[in-house]
Amino acid sequence: MTVSGDRLLTMKFLHIADVHLGCTRYHLEESQRDFFDAWIDVLQKYAIDEKVDFVIMCGDFFHKRTVPPETMNYAFAGLSLLRDKGIPVVSIEGNHDQKHTDSEYSWLRSLANWNLLYLLEPYKKEGKLSYRPWDAETNEGGFIDIGNARIFGSDWYGASANQAIPGLIESVTENQRNGAFHILMLHTDVEGHQTHPIPALTVENLKKLKAVTQYVGLGHTHKCYEIDNWAFNPGSLEVTSISEYEEVRGAWLVEVDDELNVDAKHVKDYVQRPFFRMSIDVTPFSEPKEITERILKQVEEHSAEARKSDDVPKKIVEITLRGHLGFPNSSLELDKIRKEARKTADALHIRVKNHSVPIEYGQVEQTGESREELERRVIERSVAQDKRFRKNLTGVTDAVIGSKRMALTDESPEKIADFISAKLDGEEEAA
Repeated sequence: MTVSGDRLLTMKFLHIADVHLGCTRYHLEESQRDFFDAWIDVLQKYAIDEKVDFVIMCGDFFHKRTVPPETMNYAFAGLSLLRDKGIPVVSIEGNHDQKHTDSEYSWLRSLANWNLLYLLEPYKKEGKLSYRPWDAETNEGGFIDIGNARIFGSDWYGASANQAIPGLIESVTENQRNGAFHILMLHTDVEGHQTHPIPALTVENLKKLKAVTQYVGLGHTHKCYEIDNWAFNPGSLEVTSISEYEEVRGAWLVEVDDELNVDAKHVKDYVQRPFFRMSIDVTPFSEPKEITERILKQVEEHSAEARKSDDVPKKIVEITLRGHLGFPNSSLELDKIRKEARKTADALHIRVKNHSVPIEYGQVEQTGESREELERRVIERSVAQDKRFRKNLTGVTDAVIGSKRMALTDESPEKIADFISAKLDGEEEAA
């Protein structure tokens, strides 16, 4: 035990989630390194320098189930660093880490077999969720003891997370250890905190786990939040999509005293790729060059205010055009905007999203119909032409529009598929 202030500590651990090693934003090879750099910096500052007893990783360590060699090198480097320092890593699978349906193996399972981490997995016994203690011979188990902590894993339950809670409570109850600090690792969205429009675990059902745990370590949602100083979600270490760049994210550094009281500090001071997002209303401009000049002036103003430092990575800039154009889309000087803005901002990448309505669609303005309303009307009309979908017109239309918007914000195919499935199921039940 160690003393922190006037408290006698029984343990200190680092809680991270959604590392997403291997993620490539906007087809930029440099972005893969961003996720590694963030992860390594967090491990050095908040695991090694803080001398934690262990690290928990609550899902989505990898960005894809199929892991390229360079990404595996990144994983091995960070996990080896912790192993050399005697800091164990406990992990569960997230939706991005899962093994393929035709295989019994995942890359997380391989890392466990190489003694780089403990992968905790419950199993089914006669159709019931059950736990086995960690077996050092087989490198398998559903829970593990590290010091005064008993740590339980869980599967990725997706839209069925609410149905999984009773089984988790029963199985954790059967495997309690007197006097231990019980941690449950759970990869799921929680209602009221999710950033995805898919069904989430309700707070009411989540709180039922209080009867059997002192700490629930969450993952999956890429922003930080906590519930009752008991359930904690750190957020992703890096931004997987620019839509997340304003969210608070990082890791939880957790201290537990000899009375099992939790003192959790959210830490976010580590290397991250900076982002800048700007929006331009093109309606007042009559010529393409005026739009170009306005954008470049705004980029220059932002660059002048931004902190200049060799230690800060080059930023990624997203420029969105909105409103109504007074000339054809093809007249926009998009290539010039990208080239000049990148030079002015000294940016890694400039992304231009043209959401403006060109002159070809001027009739929309005459009817007073918004672009979103027009889009919905056109899609509903297309869906209605297929008799298979007429009874579920609203659900199919919502699925098409929602999945398109998710794709535009670079959501993963898995999340888009979950959204479509949940939306269609929900509409069918309502019907």
